[in-house]
Amino acid sequence: MWTRWWLWPLVAVCTADFFRDEAERIMRDSPVIDGHNDLPWQLLSMFNNRLQDTRANLTTLANTHTNIPKLRAGFVGGQFWSVYTPCDTQNQDAVRRTLEQIDVVHRMCQMYPETFLYVTSSAGIRQAFQEGKVASLIGVEGGHSIDSSLGVLRALYQLGMRYLTLTHNCNTPWADNWLVDTGDSKPQSQGLSPFGQRVVKELNRLGVLIDLAHVSVATMKATLQLSRAPVIFSHSSAYSVCASRRNVPDDVLRLVKQTDSLVMVNFYNNYISCTNKANLSQVADHLDHIKEVAGARAVGFGGDFDGVPRVPEGLEDVSKYPDLIAELLRRNWTEAEVKGALANNLLRVFEAVEQVRMGWPPEPPPPTTSRQAAPPVSVPRPATPRRLPRRSPSRGTSWAAPAGRITATPPGPPASIASGGSCWPPSLPWSSVSVSCESWETRAPFRAPGVQGRPAHPGLRTPGTLLPACKDQHLLSGCLASPGGQDTWGQLRTHTHTGPQ
Repeated sequence: MWTRWWLWPLVAVCTADFFRDEAERIMRDSPVIDGHNDLPWQLLSMFNNRLQDTRANLTTLANTHTNIPKLRAGFVGGQFWSVYTPCDTQNQDAVRRTLEQIDVVHRMCQMYPETFLYVTSSAGIRQAFQEGKVASLIGVEGGHSIDSSLGVLRALYQLGMRYLTLTHNCNTPWADNWLVDTGDSKPQSQGLSPFGQRVVKELNRLGVLIDLAHVSVATMKATLQLSRAPVIFSHSSAYSVCASRRNVPDDVLRLVKQTDSLVMVNFYNNYISCTNKANLSQVADHLDHIKEVAGARAVGFGGDFDGVPRVPEGLEDVSKYPDLIAELLRRNWTEAEVKGALANNLLRVFEAVEQVRMGWPPEPPPPTTSRQAAPPVSVPRPATPRRLPRRSPSRGTSWAAPAGRITATPPGPPASIASGGSCWPPSLPWSSVSVSCESWETRAPFRAPGVQGRPAHPGLRTPGTLLPACKDQHLLSGCLASPGGQDTWGQLRTHTHTGPQ
């Protein structure tokens, strides 16, 4: 009897070693693809992106969750590197800072070619697996990085962005973030604005993964219903296990199952246990719950390493992934289910996104235009103002309107536009106004009344400029204006920027 009791600890140790050995065997064949790692942010914070600094050497980098030896020990074969810039850069320098973080990912891959392989496709991930390298992909964390511009979105795609997180911890002018659900932010778009829907469709057309981490429940549901391709939650956990609004509720998990989408579990303690302390077993509880509600095809890993201050005991850095896989095997996950969570589920979703892109109708070529060849436009001024449709903020839109006077009536940007009135009261929080007439143009900087900055009107008094007409209003004389940058004769284009939260 005593002999049997004494043997139990030895049996437990041998069993633990068995599951760990099995985890490593599986991961040699199917290494983990992690959905979110903030090492690029640490390189900025610690070294100002000076990768030549000896302290920034990724083979010896200290005080981070991630370095090359830890990636090797953790059998990490694919990594979405987070390109992140804070919310307070919104409507300021978010695009520039996003480009700088994309640059640091590219330079990191170039400096360590024996470890990292920069890839932009599911085929590239498989190639990296075959070469024994870490497939390195770019995920842009926060829709504010596109500055409400589909042109910027397309440019980021060309630079390697393969997922876009629609929001971070702030609303964009076209999508609501998760703090709306806590009451700390006010809803603006009730999920997605019409322009937000255009963003989703453009991401589908380009073949970019849509990431719903950080967004409100309304945004989650609107996107899951609209997207023609599966989506991901690059670093979110299960709300039913830890009631943080950053996590995914069960009704959304059921939509995830219906759309064959993917939830990559976050390891941040406060989203795992809803306290400052957590452990590896509690992370496995989230994985179990997502598997139970949404199915094994919906499970992945998005540790958020180097982006959070506290991680669970037993998952102290990226080297600990085999221990988590051993725990799942201990909980009777099959080898196929484990391989799905490690890599196959993400590859399946990525390939589905690529298939949607291939099936998308080609974008029609832009019309050839020549201002010199454009026929003259002569439209009689209507006797009464002609109201044009109200447009949502930050949505780039155009209205054909008679050359002459344009009016807008408040409240709210860009308000209602009418031709034939006497005044044009600018109501945008921020805008630059460009004026163009036929084959020539002149630019007039502008800021809305009450906003500190340059004067509302620089004093130009030539045809095609904004002339003071009444208090806090301006008369548009001679042609049309295009707030926000695009100069197109015969059209009025509006682009609204709201200030950072």
